[in-house]
Amino acid sequence: MKIKKEAAIGIIILAVFVCALAGGMVYFQNKKQNDLAVQIFSMGPGGPPDTIEGLRTAIAAYEKQIEAHVRDAAQTGVYYKILAVRLQDRGLHNDALQAIQKALYYNPADPVLVYMAGLSQAILAKSYTNFTKADNAERDRLYALAESNYLTAIKLDDRYQKPRYGLGVLYVFELDRPQDAIVHLERCLEINTNDVDTMFVLARAYFMTGDYQKALDLYNRIINVTRDDSKRTEARNNRQTVMEYLGG
Repeated sequence: MKIKKEAAIGIIILAVFVCALAGGMVYFQNKKQNDLAVQIFSMGPGGPPDTIEGLRTAIAAYEKQIEAHVRDAAQTGVYYKILAVRLQDRGLHNDALQAIQKALYYNPADPVLVYMAGLSQAILAKSYTNFTKADNAERDRLYALAESNYLTAIKLDDRYQKPRYGLGVLYVFELDRPQDAIVHLERCLEINTNDVDTMFVLARAYFMTGDYQKALDLYNRIINVTRDDSKRTEARNNRQTVMEYLGG
């Protein structure tokens, strides 16, 4: 009986010790949180509230302000994006780039904004003709930026067709790198099989790289798919040119 009594006393002591330990952990955890709250509010001009309840009230107020700021920031990013689209529509690409830069501040991982930056840069590059070495350098810089932004937009969204098409146009018509264009344009047609504009650029890339049969097949495909008479006529004329090359 004595042994059982001692064992019971030991269990009670152990339970009390565990409870005390748990209570101590809760106390130190709460104290750590309260100390952190005090530290945060001490950074402000008025200092921290005097009571825990005051701290909680102040934290709730700050949380509301933070949520409002986040909503305002998100909306501001949307406004700059809309502004950039409208500026691009009017051909004001320098101003559009400024709006895009501000929109990217709020949404740096938006593939549409990154693509838009590349588009404006590619268009602006065309305005720098061979007047001076400085003009050529600025043109090359803008083309390089456009290429980089198109590639970044693709990394952000692999199924985003526009930057791939933009790269195709850039490589085929501006940088004389048709081979680099083909993989992106073929991917475009995997995503949208009847995109006639992509077919035209891809057919041109095939022609430039000497793959005349693939170019011919694409022009035939355009003729069968498009409902635009002018595009059908253009495809027939291009097909005739390719057939002349095939005929030797």
